[in-house]
Amino acid sequence: MVSDPGQVPSLRDWLRAQPDVTVGLMSPEPASAELGVVDVVTVLASSGGMVTAIKTLPEFIRSRSRRIRIEATVRGRRFTLDATNIDDVIPIMERLLDD
Repeated sequence: MVSDPGQVPSLRDWLRAQPDVTVGLMSPEPASAELGVVDVVTVLASSGGMVTAIKTLPEFIRSRSRRIRIEATVRGRRFTLDATNIDDVIPIMERLLDD
């Protein structure tokens, strides 16, 4: 999930430019009592392709003119990436993918 829904198409396009990565955009149905949902970017890749895609996220986040936060789930573990913690979180995600 991206903190600014207007950045979802940019994130999707950024990730599509990575080799060996398949990127989709889903608009899930709202659950009962929900007014709406946010589009979700899905990424399918081998471990190597996923590591490559994850390594490009700092550049994407830093290239935004305003602050952006990305919530990601890798192998069931949820991470929040933003300009203040990305250098700490990316190595953890890479280790998770190497397991």
